[in-house]
Amino acid sequence: MSFIINQTNTMKKQILFAVLMLMGMAVQAQNVQLHYDFGRNIYSNEEAGRQKVTMTLEQFKADKWGSWFYFVDVDFSRKFTESAYTEISREINLSKKVPIAAHVEYNGGLNRFGSFQQAALVGAAWNGHSADFSKTYSVQLMYKRYFKSYETTRGYHSFQLTGVWGLNFAKGKGTFSGFIDLWRGEKANGHGQLVVLTEPQLWYNVTSHLSFGSEIEVSNCFIYNTYNDKTFFVNPTLGAKWNF
Repeated sequence: MSFIINQTNTMKKQILFAVLMLMGMAVQAQNVQLHYDFGRNIYSNEEAGRQKVTMTLEQFKADKWGSWFYFVDVDFSRKFTESAYTEISREINLSKKVPIAAHVEYNGGLNRFGSFQQAALVGAAWNGHSADFSKTYSVQLMYKRYFKSYETTRGYHSFQLTGVWGLNFAKGKGTFSGFIDLWRGEKANGHGQLVVLTEPQLWYNVTSHLSFGSEIEVSNCFIYNTYNDKTFFVNPTLGAKWNF
């Protein structure tokens, strides 16, 4: 018997320039995604409690000081709304000549067992793009603080390294985007461990609004597995996206 608790971090993340790339040079962008997750079919024992469907709402908005970004993931199973998880971040540009920005972020949310462990992050981001914005990237190095959220958790210091990329190809009909996170987590015995999570996405853009594609969640030490000692998982999805 096992169940999955997605820990505090990105479940779906299209940060900053990846969102700009998807929507062109717009100063604000919003999309909603619906993903059918095959994880429970692949790992019927280790991920017996994994959600079937995830809906993601994302919004990016740039201003003269920098940018705001947030997403909300809502996970559904056959009988329950399993969880609602959010990340919201603010970047403030530090230079007009160098693409570096200060980055502040909050992670947290609720699930039907209680809540996710909250975390706050602060650090710096290095953002870049090609001349036509068809290629974009962001690298973020941050101090991360986990807070005691309920009796079985404790607050502790951590760090996080994040990379985000975006690529438009085939005259805008194809989009390859995603992120990779590396951070220090803690085992149940309090010992530290390196957690890795990446979620590359491949989309076919039918119109400027509608896209179909897939996301593949690849992780190590991210999924809470009580069935055996397996830590590495690959969870693909089929998805649809509407850009507003």
